[in-house]
Amino acid sequence: MQIEIIVAGFGGQGVLLAGILVAQAAIEQGLHTTWFPSYGAEMRGGTANSMVVVSNDEIGSPFAFNPNALIALNEPSLNKFMPKMMDNSVVIANSSVVSQDKQCKISPYFVPVTNIADKEIKNIKTANMVAVGAFMKAFRINNKQDTSEKYLSIDSIFVACEKVFAAKPNLIDVNKKAIQAGYDFVN
Repeated sequence: MQIEIIVAGFGGQGVLLAGILVAQAAIEQGLHTTWFPSYGAEMRGGTANSMVVVSNDEIGSPFAFNPNALIALNEPSLNKFMPKMMDNSVVIANSSVVSQDKQCKISPYFVPVTNIADKEIKNIKTANMVAVGAFMKAFRINNKQDTSEKYLSIDSIFVACEKVFAAKPNLIDVNKKAIQAGYDFVN
């Protein structure tokens, strides 16, 4: 099993943090992982993405050559990375800011991550965590027939959240709540 995930959006949307969280969750499950950030020189407001590769085996490159998962927090990111997705990829598109009438080779899960973060969690900065939760559920749904592989679990994301936010413990519960909200949104 090898999962190649791209998390993409504008700088300031927590794209790099979302990638770190997924990579840490893989570590918590004893899987191999790499995290490769990329961002424009202007940072906040510019483009940013991170690639996370998760595997049962050693990983040869941190670059997602055959991505099979995308979390797109804005429309330019969806437009840029959707053509690179493999067949049967899992795509989470932030429907709070992405048009749902797009013609795509893969049907994205349209999740209003910004609206959920703002209205349910009462913290718009957790939109990236809502997207991670949605990704976790969507990936599990898409791969439910394959029980031989060890996939990332929601429990590993929660443990990763505690470790990633250890220096700011007041952020742990709100981010766990956002992850759970995204997970629960996907059917």
